[in-house]
Amino acid sequence: MAKYLAQIIVMGAQVVGRAFARALQQEYAASQAAARARGRTGQQSAAASSITGMTLQEAQQILNVSTLTPEEIQKKYEHLFKVNDKSAGGSFYLQSKVVRAKERLDEELSIQSQQEKQQSQQNTET
Repeated sequence: MAKYLAQIIVMGAQVVGRAFARALQQEYAASQAAARARGRTGQQSAAASSITGMTLQEAQQILNVSTLTPEEIQKKYEHLFKVNDKSAGGSFYLQSKVVRAKERLDEELSIQSQQEKQQSQQNTET
């Protein structure tokens, strides 16, 4: 009886181990495919996120912008910066978050403009 119980436990552990290994392989393949799909843009955007300490989505939420247009970003930035001015009863912490959000969005705009230049150069070469 104990022999059969031990065999069942070993077989169950083997099945679970194989399933876990297969899931790991699939996850690794999916992450590699996603990394290739993001390509260079993802690397630049990730670098910008690590430099500013804020993701693009966080920056968009802070400044309440959905599209990345310089005019809208500047307008929202100026408004939130003035509202959170310490002399007007605002918070220096919130004001610094607004500044960091604008820096992050400006960095994303520069990345996008670089990509557009590269694409236009590639199109003119071919």
